[in-house]
Amino acid sequence: MSNLPTVLIIGCGSIGERHLRNFKETGRCQVIGCDNRPAILADMAEKYQVETSADWKQAMENPACNAVVICTPAPSHVSIATEVLKAGSHCLIEKPLSLNLDGMDELTAAHQASDRVCHVAYVNHSRHEPRAAKAFLDSGAFGPVRAASTVGGQHFPTFRPAYREIYYTDHAQGGGAIQDAMTHMVNLMEWITGPTASLFCEADHQVLSGVEVEDTVSIIARSQDGAIISYNLNQFQSPNEVTVQFNCEKGSVKFEYHNCRWGHLAHGAEDWTWESVEPLGRDGPFSVQANDFLDATEGKATPLATLEEGVQAVRFNLACFESIRTGSRITIK
Repeated sequence: MSNLPTVLIIGCGSIGERHLRNFKETGRCQVIGCDNRPAILADMAEKYQVETSADWKQAMENPACNAVVICTPAPSHVSIATEVLKAGSHCLIEKPLSLNLDGMDELTAAHQASDRVCHVAYVNHSRHEPRAAKAFLDSGAFGPVRAASTVGGQHFPTFRPAYREIYYTDHAQGGGAIQDAMTHMVNLMEWITGPTASLFCEADHQVLSGVEVEDTVSIIARSQDGAIISYNLNQFQSPNEVTVQFNCEKGSVKFEYHNCRWGHLAHGAEDWTWESVEPLGRDGPFSVQANDFLDATEGKATPLATLEEGVQAVRFNLACFESIRTGSRITIK
């Protein structure tokens, strides 16, 4: 009988399977896959030789199960996470945390009343490039960020060929570019520059066939510290590229996912100083995230997204939709 702790994965769709695989491969825990679809459970058991369950509440009765990863559709995240924390388990919640602010006060209270960790699975926190860039900016060598930008996109049908058949098609299930893709970049930016105070958003469906949700987003925002930030994303461009740049009084810092590098350029210098990082591939950031979460359950400090940051990301998404609806700048309270 193993003495390793057990992590319960609730929801074994594409992202749940990725979490299951990467937690299992850490070698630091046992994994239980939970889903209400028998065919999915049979597939998880065959591919990964893990225990499975159709009832997450029953699975949590296992005394070795002290941590849960919630990968169900976004509308169910808050209610499940609240129960998980009240039951005394650590919690990692897939993004977006929710589609509205209903139940957030109860979830926050449940977390504060527990001695358990609760993080939101914004996987950019587990990539080398932003970690290095943030550490450099936090050093204060260039002063505070006064302007920043993120530009990126990919050919979504290549990387998510089933996008027409999943939650992506429906805003009410967490779909569309704002809630599915842009939220990653927003959370990443706010992790480094702080919460957003106000924003103006333009978004529309431009190209992707078989859906009506937005595939193109442009946002101009101002942080609570006064930095002006621009976000640009589309989901049909040919290159799979993301570039994020931070401009300060004494210099600039930039990272490029597609080139696996980050760099800094001091005011007056002739060119960028680049630092390459280890390419992580598709699963790599999720492996780092799994180990970070297990570290957190052991009381160690990690850079994973906090519950508070997850709630802020929901506020940002809601402000985007209100801006689109009204055609005006929205203040985030």
